[in-house]
Amino acid sequence: MVALIFFISAFILASLVEYWIHRLMHSSEKLGERHRDHHRRNEGQGVLWEFLDYLKGTLVIMLIPFFFSLEAGIGWMLGGIAYAAFSAYAHQLQHDNPRRCFWMKMPVHYVHHKYGMWYHNFGLGVDWWDHVFGTYKLVDWVTEEELSQQAGYFTLKWW
Repeated sequence: MVALIFFISAFILASLVEYWIHRLMHSSEKLGERHRDHHRRNEGQGVLWEFLDYLKGTLVIMLIPFFFSLEAGIGWMLGGIAYAAFSAYAHQLQHDNPRRCFWMKMPVHYVHHKYGMWYHNFGLGVDWWDHVFGTYKLVDWVTEEELSQQAGYFTLKWW
C-alpha cells in the first residue's frame, strides 16, 4: 500500500514539475535556449530521447525516498519512471498525431506549438495544471490538417 501511495504521489508530482519547468523555459533566456529551438523545429526528439531527458532531470529526486524505506523508494521511483515514459510518449504523439491524445479534450502541447502560445497550455502529458494555474486556453484546433491524420497510436518517432 505504501508503494502505491508513493507511486501515485510521484506520478502527480512529476506532472507538476514538468508543467513548471516548461513554463520556466518560456520565461528564462538561459533555461529556454534549447526550448526555443524546439519551438522553431516544432518536432519532438523521439520517445526514447524525451524519456532519457526526463529521467536525467529527476534521477536525484527519485532516489530520496529510498532513505526512508525500500517500499516507498520503489513506489516513488516507479511512479517517476512511469510518468517520464507516459510524458515522453504524449509529447511525441502530440507532435506526430495529436488527435490520438484521447485523454485530453484538446492536446495542449500541440495547440501550444500550433498557435505560438508562449503563455498558455504548458502541459505535455496532462492538462490538469494548466486548469489549476489558469494557463489553459481552449481553442478550436481541429482543421483539415488534423482530420487528414490517419496514423495510429504507435505510428510516431520513437528515436
